[in-house]
Amino acid sequence: MQFSEKRNLTRWIIIISSFLIASLILLNTYVFFQTFKEEERNKMELWATALKNLRNADVNADIQLPTFIIENNKNIPLILTDKEGKILSNLNLGEIETDTVKVKAFLNKIKSQNAPIKVQFAKNDYHLVYYGDSPILNKLKYYPIALLLVAFLFGGVVYNFYRATKMATQNKLWAGMAKETAHQIGTPLSSLIGWLELLKLENVEATTIEEIEKDINRLQTITDRFSKIGSEPILEKRDIIKETKSSFEYLQSRVSKQVIFDFRAPLKPLYVSLNPTLHSWTIENLVKNAIDAMKGKGNLSIEIVEGDTNVFITVTDTGSGIAKNKFKTIFEPGFTSKKRGWGLGLSLTKRIVQEYHKGKIRVVQSEIGKGTTMQMIFKKES
Repeated sequence: MQFSEKRNLTRWIIIISSFLIASLILLNTYVFFQTFKEEERNKMELWATALKNLRNADVNADIQLPTFIIENNKNIPLILTDKEGKILSNLNLGEIETDTVKVKAFLNKIKSQNAPIKVQFAKNDYHLVYYGDSPILNKLKYYPIALLLVAFLFGGVVYNFYRATKMATQNKLWAGMAKETAHQIGTPLSSLIGWLELLKLENVEATTIEEIEKDINRLQTITDRFSKIGSEPILEKRDIIKETKSSFEYLQSRVSKQVIFDFRAPLKPLYVSLNPTLHSWTIENLVKNAIDAMKGKGNLSIEIVEGDTNVFITVTDTGSGIAKNKFKTIFEPGFTSKKRGWGLGLSLTKRIVQEYHKGKIRVVQSEIGKGTTMQMIFKKES
C-alpha cells in the first residue's frame, strides 16, 4: 500500500472513530435521560401517595413519613388541581408561584411534558398532580444538542483541515508543473534567439526583426512568470506608471483596431515596490479580460491616480458587465463566463496583487450591458 493510500485510510479511521464515539455518548446520554425521567416519575408517584395518606389519615395516625416525603421535594415543579382542573396549590415554581396567570401558563406547558398522576381519595373525589422536569433534567435535555454541535464543529474543522491539505498539495503540483513548463519553453526559446541572430546577418527588414524580437522577449517574460509561481518574488522600487504603460502599449499593438485604448497617468514617476514581471502579468490579465468582455470591440482605458499614501490603477471597459452578486466570485479559481479557459486569470491576478505586492484589487462598479471598472491599490514608496 502506498504512503498516500495509508494516509487516506488513517484519516477515514480517525473520522469514523470520532463519529462512533460521539454516537455512543449520545446514546448513553439518551438512556441516562430516560432513566432519570423514570426516577422523577417514581418520586412524584411517591409524593402523590404521601399526599393521599395525609388526606386520609386519622387523628392518631403517624404522619411523619408522608410529611417528610412531601417536604423533601425541593426541585421538581408541580401543580395540584381538583378533578375539574381548578388549581389548588403549587410547589417549586419560583418567582411565578404567586402569579395566577403565569401559573396557569406553566400548567399548560407541563401538561405536554409528563402525564398527570391521579390521587384518588374516594370514589368520586380525586386530585391531579401535574409536574414538570426538574432543572437538572432540563439541562440534561440540551446536552445531546450541544454534543451534536460540537461533533459537527469537529467534523467541519477536520474537513477544512484535510481540504486545505489537499489544496496545498494541488498548489505544489501546479507550481511544479509551471516551473517544468518554464524549463521546457527555455530550450526552443534559446534556439529562436539563435535564429534571430542569423536573420539579422541576412539583412532582413529591420521592422520585421524588431517585431520578432519583441515576441521573443515576450516569451522570455512568460517563461519568467511561470518560473516564479510558488516562489516568493523579489520586489523592487519601480515607477509603476512606466511598468504599466509598457505592458499596455505591447497589448495595444497586438489587439484589434476596433478596441479604442486610452491611458491616463501623472507626468511624474510614481514609485511602488513591485515585481515587474508579475505586475505586467496582472495588467495583461485585466486588459485581456476586458477585451473578452467587450467581444473585441469597445473602449478600454487605464487610469493611474496618486493618493496620499497609495497609487490607484483603474481599468474600465464597455463590455458585458458583471452581476453585483458576482463581484467577489470572479476572483475564485475556476470562475469563468467564457466557453474556453480554466478561469484562473483573475484568481492569479488577485494573488499577485494581494499576496505578493500586499495591495488590493476589487470591482469598483459594473452594470450589465454597459461595462466594468476594476481597481488595484498599491502602497506608494517615497
